[in-house]
Amino acid sequence: MVKYQEAELNDIFAALADPTRRALLARLETEENLSVSELARPFHVSLPAVMKHLDVLSDAGLIARQKTGRTVNVRLNAEPMEHAMEWLARYQRFWSHKLDQLAAFLEQEDDDATKTEKKQD
Repeated sequence: MVKYQEAELNDIFAALADPTRRALLARLETEENLSVSELARPFHVSLPAVMKHLDVLSDAGLIARQKTGRTVNVRLNAEPMEHAMEWLARYQRFWSHKLDQLAAFLEQEDDDATKTEKKQD
C-alpha cells in the first residue's frame, strides 16, 4: 500500500510541477467539462503539446477524459490532490511545531537577557 501511495504522490507532484499543467487544471476548475481544443485555446503551445500535458495529468488521475463522437471533453478530478494535501499537511504540522519551539526558545532567551540587564542596573 505504501509503494502505491508513493507512486501516486510522485505522479501527482510531477504533474503539478509544470506551470502549463497547473494552468490547465486552474482553467478546468473554473470551466467544467471543456473540449480539448477549448481548453488549449488560450495557451501558446501546439495542440500536440497540450495533449502531452493532458496525458501526464490523466496518468496522475487529476483529469478525466470522455470522448463523444470526435470530441474529447476534459474535466477536473481533484480527489487525488487530497492525497497530496494530506502529505503536505503532515509536514506543515511538523514545521509548525518546530517553529513554535523556536519561538518559545527565543522568547525565553529574550526574557533571560532582560533579567540579566535589570540585575546589572
